[in-house]
Amino acid sequence: MMEQKKTNKEYLEQVHLHPLFSGAPAAEFGALMEACSLQSFSKNQRILYSQSPRDGLLLILEGLTEVYVSFSKTKEKNQEVLEVLEKGEVIGLSSLADFLGEPAAEENNFTVEVRAIEESVCLYIPYHVMEKVWHREEVRDFVMRHVAVRLRDIYASLAEQVHLAQKWGESDPFIQRVQDVMNAPPLMVEEKESIQHTAEKMVDQQASSIVVVNEKQRLQGIITEKDLVQRVIAADRQTGTAGDIMSSSPFTISRRAYYYEAMSSFLMNGIKHLPVVNEDSNSQVVGMITLSDLLKKQNRGKFDVLREIEASSSESLSEVKFAIYEVLGHLIDDGIPILHIMKVVTNLYDRLIRHCTELAVEEVKEELGAPPCGFAFFLMGSGGRHEQFMMTDQDHFLVYEEPEKEEDRKSNDAYFKKLGEQIVYWLETAGYKRCDGNMMASAPGWRGTIAHWEDRIRTWGLRATNENILLGQNFLAFRWIYGSEQVRDEFVKGVSRQLGKSKIFLRRAAELEKNVPVPVLDHPIRALFRVKKEGMDIKKQALFPFHHSLQILSAEHGILGETPEEMIEQLKDKRVLDEPFADELLYAYEVVLHIRVTQSWSRYKLEEENSSEVSFRQMKSRDKEALIQALKAIRSLQTKAVAAFGMA
Repeated sequence: MMEQKKTNKEYLEQVHLHPLFSGAPAAEFGALMEACSLQSFSKNQRILYSQSPRDGLLLILEGLTEVYVSFSKTKEKNQEVLEVLEKGEVIGLSSLADFLGEPAAEENNFTVEVRAIEESVCLYIPYHVMEKVWHREEVRDFVMRHVAVRLRDIYASLAEQVHLAQKWGESDPFIQRVQDVMNAPPLMVEEKESIQHTAEKMVDQQASSIVVVNEKQRLQGIITEKDLVQRVIAADRQTGTAGDIMSSSPFTISRRAYYYEAMSSFLMNGIKHLPVVNEDSNSQVVGMITLSDLLKKQNRGKFDVLREIEASSSESLSEVKFAIYEVLGHLIDDGIPILHIMKVVTNLYDRLIRHCTELAVEEVKEELGAPPCGFAFFLMGSGGRHEQFMMTDQDHFLVYEEPEKEEDRKSNDAYFKKLGEQIVYWLETAGYKRCDGNMMASAPGWRGTIAHWEDRIRTWGLRATNENILLGQNFLAFRWIYGSEQVRDEFVKGVSRQLGKSKIFLRRAAELEKNVPVPVLDHPIRALFRVKKEGMDIKKQALFPFHHSLQILSAEHGILGETPEEMIEQLKDKRVLDEPFADELLYAYEVVLHIRVTQSWSRYKLEEENSSEVSFRQMKSRDKEALIQALKAIRSLQTKAVAAFGMA
């Protein structure tokens, strides 16, 4: 929460001048304000969530906020901002119909969200307060004017379109430039040309789409065969121009983008045609690429795995693993950079895990009804770090809201005990073995309310044994995968709050890292690799120190629930890491991960037992030299994490 720039009295004086309350006598105004509350929000803090009930309005007294639709549950950049609201404006008018007692024509699950884009202060006005001032003409006039300007049908329709477009996730990651597979020059028509001429041009060129440009040849829109059918033939339209029937502001892609980025755009946005633009100008079209073009170029069945995941049941769930392994094998064989491989393959596993969770939720619903409160499901370990390449054992936990009534606590706990057990069952059916250490949502210690989790972190700090520190380190690799975003955010705040109070936990974790130093391998290569050392455990001696040190340093600076790449980027933004060292760490991570993945995959193909032990004899000289440099960077990170707690 931000620190308020004015006193409460000053804010209330400001409120009394607002049209909503300016007509209220002093005594009445005071009574109304007792039912309202001032709320402060930090920059980027969520104010309203989608799906959350709207039971009042928020009057902005200071700062700026934005209303947006989020069409990805994992990446904030995949959002569409609808409008920016400033001081004196009201948040929550889209729910005014509920206040007025107007029933919705149909239930719409796709609602907008609101966040502060700078430090903001708002007055929360419950609807029962609005009822008391609604008889005043100036109040109704103010609200109606705002509704007329801001609340249009586009809110609901845009939100629905954005969400419905997200049927499939990221896909093929082949490192091939879009300019290598695009059709050029693109088929274009000016927006003033007739529909008849446009259709004839598409038929002559046997094209399934055409780009619409203005007189200066700048991109205005796109027309596809589907547009012609829906907007011309079905509508029995006889006249008009290309501009009348085009889809304006189409998705585009840079000619320098990679093949996998184009495929991701097709599958994420539910489209089949992408105009290709110059990197420095989004309006200068240089080509066209279609979904069918990409399927013809690389037809290896990598897209089918997405549909296989979505359609899998108890009978077919176990087969999905092998489809993902096939994708992994192709990516490794094609020499795709390892961090790209991790993104794509982990995203496939994420889809599988969400599918298993949905199956578990539906099963528990049938037996016990809908969840009694909001909940969030998190991964830990390699899945949490976004670096899963082959199926591991299960590492996960559940977080759910505090009950409104204390007598509901036992029934809530019983509900989520059942849900945790069903999640474990479905994941096991998919091929994830149960965790030997029982770090799963089915275990009492790995599910609970936010208060439960704060207590657990406090316990780790008070009883900072090596075992508890190791549990905590695994926990800090958490990543939200399913459920309520609001619960997720409250949970992260709670963890951050408790870590701030229990500094001993992070200090003990840093102390443990100090006692397990990264191996020093900067000896002459011949002596190192042929005489002194035969190999090393790349997971325990390189990856774990990297992750643990990065997590400790990130948690100390309030960064939680992020992937290693995101942690490094945020630490750089906070000036904890300078840019050269951040680049060194990313390079080190890629080197170590590449060795880990390729050697494990080789063992898998040879049907050998999986192990994180790597042999120096089987490594190329350049890989050995890269490993030496990577370990130096990880050792520096470890030193930095330890030094943050005053330990040299």
